[in-house]
Amino acid sequence: NSLTMCFSVGYSAVALNHVIDFKEKKQEIIKPVSPSELFPSLPIVQGTSKRIKVLTRLTLVVSDPSHCNLLRSTSANIRLYDIIAVFPKTEKLFHIACTTLDVDLVCINVTEKLPFYFRRPPVNMAIDRGIYFELLYTPAIKDSTMRRYTISNAISLMQICKGKVSSQSENKPLELRGPYDVANLGLLFGLSEGEAKAAVSTNCRATMLHGETRKSACGIVYTVKKPRKVEEEETAVPVCKKAKTQA
Repeated sequence: NSLTMCFSVGYSAVALNHVIDFKEKKQEIIKPVSPSELFPSLPIVQGTSKRIKVLTRLTLVVSDPSHCNLLRSTSANIRLYDIIAVFPKTEKLFHIACTTLDVDLVCINVTEKLPFYFRRPPVNMAIDRGIYFELLYTPAIKDSTMRRYTISNAISLMQICKGKVSSQSENKPLELRGPYDVANLGLLFGLSEGEAKAAVSTNCRATMLHGETRKSACGIVYTVKKPRKVEEEETAVPVCKKAKTQA
């Protein structure tokens, strides 16, 4: 299945995505299914002793301002999802998503020519709020026309968003690519090498932490070990020891 495929190509965390498109039919936000109910035994991440992490995600496809009201409400079911994403279909909704909605991701349509241009003010505001943008990369590897739109739309976004993006694949194991392959695709989208690697690593982690902050309504704290530089290690050695070593 898709989870096994994610494990085999090197991912350490996946999100089970529940998509609601209000334009198709009236849908309600249901309580997410616990990953432990679907996967009693999770596989071990390659090269580690840790099990793969499974998250829950809600993606709302919005085509009318009224669709955003659910995200502004204090729905108990919304708070149960680890990651909240919104897929705006118009420029007005894109602006609303970037500036006011309490979400973790703003999804970008890459399968057709965008009906609007990305503007710097809402994008910068989204970045300041800790929101990332997400591109679906699978259209770029299965159809030449969608590949052209994907690259064009991605480059337009990259010129403004300073590389604050993450990547997503569709729920098809054969179209899933490993982290290094996706990072290479990022180079075609106008990302630098560092930004392309971040799109499949640190940006994804930042999105997860942003989701935890949203659920707690306060904030979270995490620590990272800072590697010591060679210069700092040399200055830490007493002068007398330096002299003896040099002698």
